[in-house]
Amino acid sequence: MSSSTEAPNPTDKPQKSAEQGRETTDTQTAPSSNTMWGGRFSSGPDAIMEEINASIGFDKALFRQDIAGSKAHAAMLAHQGIVSKEDVAKIDHGLNTILREIESGQFTFSRQLEDIHMNVESRLRELIGDAAGRLHTARSRNDQVATDFKLWVRDTIDAVDGALAGLQKVLADKALEHAAVIMPGFTHLQSAQPVTFGHHMLAYVEMIARDRSRFADARKRLNECPLGAAALAGTSFPIDREMTADALGFDRPTANSLDSVADRDFALEVLSAASISAMHLSRLAEELVIWSSAQFQFVRLSDKFSTGSSIMPQKRNPDAAELVRAKIGRINGAYQALMMVMKGLPLTYSKDMQEDKEQTFDAFNAFSLIVAAMSGMMADLEPNEKNLLKAAGSGYATATDLADWLVRVLNLPFRDAHHVTGRIVALAESKGVDLHKVPLGEMQDIEPGITEDLMDVLSVRKSVMSRVSYGGTAPANVRKQAKRWLRTLKREGFA
Repeated sequence: MSSSTEAPNPTDKPQKSAEQGRETTDTQTAPSSNTMWGGRFSSGPDAIMEEINASIGFDKALFRQDIAGSKAHAAMLAHQGIVSKEDVAKIDHGLNTILREIESGQFTFSRQLEDIHMNVESRLRELIGDAAGRLHTARSRNDQVATDFKLWVRDTIDAVDGALAGLQKVLADKALEHAAVIMPGFTHLQSAQPVTFGHHMLAYVEMIARDRSRFADARKRLNECPLGAAALAGTSFPIDREMTADALGFDRPTANSLDSVADRDFALEVLSAASISAMHLSRLAEELVIWSSAQFQFVRLSDKFSTGSSIMPQKRNPDAAELVRAKIGRINGAYQALMMVMKGLPLTYSKDMQEDKEQTFDAFNAFSLIVAAMSGMMADLEPNEKNLLKAAGSGYATATDLADWLVRVLNLPFRDAHHVTGRIVALAESKGVDLHKVPLGEMQDIEPGITEDLMDVLSVRKSVMSRVSYGGTAPANVRKQAKRWLRTLKREGFA
């Protein structure tokens, strides 16, 4: 998944000035009106208009993508003879200078210039003069922002895929290490059947594989370049859209200029994929909260991912897990918010669509953070084998094994075996004992065909080892699946 732009770091903070140590968004130094608008407007915007209209506070995160897009567009203009090679050389040099200024924190962003596009173009004019005005030939902010945003989303998908693969490896390693550690499996949060801890870890490896697949599918669909669609109708200049698409790592240019500037499906898709993935992590986080409690004591979270109480010195709170569990609200909220923004918009571009980026940036900041937190927690996590084994044998968890034995050995229909087993479980419950402690004679009163051989299958260890069907919890299966996943991840470059 190569890209012509550097993958974003979702945890990046606003750029700081080296001299002043402040966020370099300056509302004072720019002129009182946006001179980039030329002669149409004679006065500057109202202060409230400026407040609602400006996006530079968040869309400056697109600076790498904006500059990459401009460089590709300028190179194409020169190749097609639309702008002179001399002017394009100046443009390219100026854009490289701006990139260095922003990366080093020396660039002053102006809210009066509204967005990243105007801020870059204004600074370019300061650096190289009139040649800067040629850069915007045959393009609009509409196709420019669509291209920038697609590039950012594509880079983010690549970064997210690597983080999710890293979490898969952590879980697969944990599964291989604890392939034979027995624990209770639950339905309705009630003991159901014994499984292994490794098998439980691999369930999340499979979920994350589907998450990665959804992101990969979204990446394929978004990888068409809007640049050259201009405002909405295309352009009369003899541009080469294939050239700019190729330069920016897209598979092809978009085929319809209206759709090119109106489309935000790509953002909705990745937010949907992130919501589903965050839901998976939230489920695992909930289990960590339960399992680490004093009542369960199934696992121990490391001190690095636990906190204390301000008043109760004995507490070890699973705050990291709780925050992972909570972040889905922010991530899915961004998806729902953007869906509401887009649901009633006529073609093509409307200013409503400025609301696409801030919440997407925020959602992926949160998503990247919870993937990293979960990877750290799971790497340090240690299962309490003794407590897990004890819990696995409670709640008559081997009742299904009893029913299976009646079918397999006595040839009872399963529904009859289910009924017999239910009566034996009720007997055990009335006596306050586990299934394997019910006297053989009392079992035979319920079903005369039962022999002492039955007692062997009532062991939780034997129960787990018997689940050898493909995808089952038998330790041999778990080891095989864990090794398969680790080989797959290694082939993908996540050793």
